[in-house]
Formats: sequence, C-alpha cells, structure tokens
Amino acid sequence: MELYIDIRWLLERQAEVLPKHPSVHDFSSLVAAIARHRVNTPQIGIAVDNAWRAAALMHAIIRLRPLPARNALFGAAIVVAYMDAVGEGIDAPYGALIDLARDIDAGRADAYDAAYRIRSWRI
Repeated sequence: MELYIDIRWLLERQAEVLPKHPSVHDFSSLVAAIARHRVNTPQIGIAVDNAWRAAALMHAIIRLRPLPARNALFGAAIVVAYMDAVGEGIDAPYGALIDLARDIDAGRADAYDAAYRIRSWRI
C-alpha cells in the first residue's frame, strides 16, 4: 500500500506525540518533508518502498528542524506512525530509533541508511 501524507497528517501526529510542546515554527520544513516522501525515484536504481518514504520523512524533519525543539523525537514517531498507517509495523531493538535519529542529526546517516535500518525492523 502506498500512502502519501499531507500537512494535516503530520500536524495531527505532532499534536499526539508532543501535545505540550511548542507548535511548528517552520511549516515550509514540513512541506519539504511531504514533497520528499512523494518522490518515486530519489536515485537511479533505488526502489522506493514504505521504509524509504518513512525514512525520507524522518530525515527531513530531523535535518530541517520544523519544531523549536524535539525534532528527533518527532521524526522517530513519524516513522512508527507512517509504517503503522501503511500496515507495516516495525519492531526496532531497544534504543535503535534513538540511535538512528542521533545519526541523522549528526550527519552520519542519510535517508538511504535510515531506510535500510527501518526495513530490517519490519515485522
């Protein structure tokens, strides 16, 4: 199943995950994340699947920082919510999503690395 999310979907997830934290301060970053997850050929020879779409959302959210704080948490929550919404649950080892978020934030992982890890966690 392919799922293309919109700004409303992201804002609903943000309200669920971070209900008491500041609201979005850069909506253009969310729009960029949405556009990126819709790309069908991010690189020649790379097959796009739901793990890549979730990874693209996570990577864009963490690197573009649409929230004043807690972008890594938001990005990790989006992966879980997106994969659940497409019917592909994930079971990441303890701390693995946090490690992935840190690696993205530090520039040690890109969307392709993130997609590879997310695929390995599918159940």
